[in-house]
Amino acid sequence: MRDPYDVLGVAKNANAGEIKKAFRHLAKKYHPDHNKTDPKAKERFSEVNSAYEIIGDEKKKGQFDRGEIGPDGKPKGFEGFGAGGPFGGFAGGRGGRGPGGAEHFEFNFGGPAGPGGGGGRSGGFDASELFGELFGAGKRGRAAPRRGEDVTVAVSVPLETAVSGGGVRVHLPDGRTVEARVPPGMEDGKQIRLRGQGHGAPLGGEPGDALVTVKIAPHPLFKVEGRDLRAELPVTLYEALLGGPVAAPTLGGAVELSIPPGSNSGRALRLRGKGLPAADGKPAGDLYVVLKVTLPERADPEFEALMRRWRDTAPYDPRKR
Repeated sequence: MRDPYDVLGVAKNANAGEIKKAFRHLAKKYHPDHNKTDPKAKERFSEVNSAYEIIGDEKKKGQFDRGEIGPDGKPKGFEGFGAGGPFGGFAGGRGGRGPGGAEHFEFNFGGPAGPGGGGGRSGGFDASELFGELFGAGKRGRAAPRRGEDVTVAVSVPLETAVSGGGVRVHLPDGRTVEARVPPGMEDGKQIRLRGQGHGAPLGGEPGDALVTVKIAPHPLFKVEGRDLRAELPVTLYEALLGGPVAAPTLGGAVELSIPPGSNSGRALRLRGKGLPAADGKPAGDLYVVLKVTLPERADPEFEALMRRWRDTAPYDPRKR
């Protein structure tokens, strides 16, 4: 047998975490269920198991490093029982001399291949526990294939789709395109789950799911802030100064908005319940209409004269604060 460090591809001074990580990677790579057409995979898989049986166990690793046992798990110079795989190998041995000076060795067996089909390892390594972690088997139970891994993707939808719901095409990492249904009242950044559209399970278990994060695409009028919306509304100088009703856009169409007299540019007026609807029975969000005072496109001589007179007779400094 080859040196177990070479088999797992780790350095002599590798720690337990590095050794376990290398073993997990190779065990998955060469597992027979993943390589049914490769006749050498089973042999490589067995070699990986045997190597981890030695250096994956702290006690046996120490014995190997000190030269007390070989890469097959046997004490140096001892040609007795063969070292088993991860479910029936030696847990460690101790030597001595019996009656009459005869040399003897005692070994603790464990796992299904031990005496009685389930002997303890007396502190030895039990790889069946690790394989249960990898492939869904209980420590002493039958293997139950693990579920496939989930995948995460993002999809951009129009604001109207987030409000009213509708279909959307989702491009998955494996190149497939599937249809998904966005429920009404979808909030930006929330997820929808597509059952069975994730990675397949290598051992025949259920496939994972696709977790689709819904992003609301930019809208020409409304900015999404959670369930609230914000929109700029251009108003004239005289509307801002004198106040009065103006038409303001909402998701359901234009509504009348009353501007208070003396409103500055940037003032936000709230329209309750005119934001995004809630799908969970909670109140809808609000719409904040932000006033933007806008001058006429072409200057009027009379208006300019008024502004000069105002500047000269009643100046004020809006930046003094």
